[in-house]
Amino acid sequence: MILHRSWLPAAVLAFVPALVLPSAAASAAPHPSAAARSVQRDADALRDTGVTGVAVRLETPGGTVTSRSGVGDLVTRRPVATDGYLRLGSTTKTFVATVLLQLVGEERVSLDGTVEELLPGVVSGAGNDGRTVTVRDLLQHTSGLSDYIHDVFPDPGARTYFADRWRAYEPEALVGLAVRHEPDFPAGTRWAYSNTNYVLLGMIIEKITGTTWEQQVHDRVLRPLCLRHTDTPGTRPFLPHPHTANYQQFTADGPMVDTTIPYRPFDSGADGSMTGTARDLNRFFSALARGQLLKPAELAAMRNTVPVPPDSGHPEGTQDGLGLFFTPLSCGGGYLGHGGSGFGYVVRAATTTDGRRTVTVSAHSRSGDPHTAARQEDALRDLVDHALCRTG
Repeated sequence: MILHRSWLPAAVLAFVPALVLPSAAASAAPHPSAAARSVQRDADALRDTGVTGVAVRLETPGGTVTSRSGVGDLVTRRPVATDGYLRLGSTTKTFVATVLLQLVGEERVSLDGTVEELLPGVVSGAGNDGRTVTVRDLLQHTSGLSDYIHDVFPDPGARTYFADRWRAYEPEALVGLAVRHEPDFPAGTRWAYSNTNYVLLGMIIEKITGTTWEQQVHDRVLRPLCLRHTDTPGTRPFLPHPHTANYQQFTADGPMVDTTIPYRPFDSGADGSMTGTARDLNRFFSALARGQLLKPAELAAMRNTVPVPPDSGHPEGTQDGLGLFFTPLSCGGGYLGHGGSGFGYVVRAATTTDGRRTVTVSAHSRSGDPHTAARQEDALRDLVDHALCRTG
């Protein structure tokens, strides 16, 4: 799930300020490389703005660099987990988009096919018309459909989190909540991020294949790439061990709340339910960029982008493809990737366009202070940019 709307004060990465937290060595080697030192500095910089725990894994032609900073939880203050299990949040969307585009390559569905053709009657009412929304619109967030998250978490507070965190919705119910609202704009005319789009894509995959989107992800992506530490847990709430604890500050002056158990109305479907490790995420994004998962035509379609509005919370110049964002690099060119976030965590996975340098960053707390949020987002963007720009 990507939570970047104004109703949640921690719209972007944000963390409790003024924590003094230890760093962990970027490498076991006695003389870390320049790349390792750079990654560690950036991880520590993110920690120093208040994040409770940070982990980074960078894969390059010259080898792997890992870095940890902060603590694994605020009670025991154990180290951040090494290659720990993560909630992937909306990074799930890239896996789902990959499966859908494989089905396009098999001519089992068309990007220009409409939701009404595939799921008759599901998108209708309040001005919503599935006859005008295409599969491409869903993949690229140009559908105009309302984001269901406003309905399942209308009150941004810890009270709601604890009261409703075990409640789960069927995909049809989430779509039903969304289509009670008028669309934000006519399909295909603008861009706005909506998790409802990928809930529908999960339903479409099941309609086409006769099996769940989870099974298709396992069969088409996880098994071929040997991603043994990536899973589609659905509504199962517990992360495997080892993992780092996640913390959400619901108000700017409030306490840090342990949200390692997720809020089940979010992150339980094709829009954001997967878990995995940084090692597996890097392998997936590198393989995707190198053309190991999609035929050339479908990979080109995935990388065919539309501009993302400057007020969307993304870096300037970001463009959105089909389940994959393109973001400019300060050193020229750009990277492909997708982020994911929920209460208490943010994950960013990114790869250079040739798949040769790939990085995953996980940050394990978010705060309700918007000024801290902006600083954290800047630090996170710098970390990814520096990691992918280095030549060593």
